[in-house]
Amino acid sequence: MLTLENVSVKIGVELIVKDVSFTVSAGSIVGLIGHNGAGKSTVMKTIMGWHDKAQGKININDIDQDQSFISYKKQLAYIPEEPFLLPELTVFQHFQLYGQSYQLEEDLFTKRAKELAALFEISDKLHEYPEALSKGMRQKVQTICSLLPDIPLLLIDEPFMGLDVHAAHHLQTLLIEKAKSGTSILLTSHQLERMEEMADSYVMLHDGEIAEQGAMGDFRLLSRRGKA
Repeated sequence: MLTLENVSVKIGVELIVKDVSFTVSAGSIVGLIGHNGAGKSTVMKTIMGWHDKAQGKININDIDQDQSFISYKKQLAYIPEEPFLLPELTVFQHFQLYGQSYQLEEDLFTKRAKELAALFEISDKLHEYPEALSKGMRQKVQTICSLLPDIPLLLIDEPFMGLDVHAAHHLQTLLIEKAKSGTSILLTSHQLERMEEMADSYVMLHDGEIAEQGAMGDFRLLSRRGKA
């Protein structure tokens, strides 16, 4: 569903991501693992099109990022590590912006927006502006925006940062449900126990290169041996 082939990324003259190749199949959750600076966020942003590739190809559902970027972007949604909200828009206006961007029908949009706002306990914040919200609340808004549309691919960078225990549990449950219904998910998280509960497979980066990849069950065995 998502395919990266020999992707390399330069920032300035430095090669940050080096010859990375992996696939995220339909309905699977893949954990992108690595220490700070390993290249996880750079890979995410490159898939989004925010970083130019030095080489390689990225496809979603056989749509090439370089050949049909608008069609490509409609295939994915992104939850960044740091919420990116517009100061002039209220919470509900952010939801409307995403709903319109993905051409959600009005009835479906309204139903999902209300359900997700209630689930993440921000129904009383719909007419607030971002400056009035805590970081955790802003993260909830960003999360809901990305969960509104039904899209083939979800990219999620440290989704549980800033979320309270209940919100993190709800998000984990929703992501697993989305995967079961066919959504492909690529996520990063330093919370390895949560990653082990969710992901089917993993890709481990080290210094911008793939150090290893495989089934998450194999990663569990390796991590437990490392603790022994």
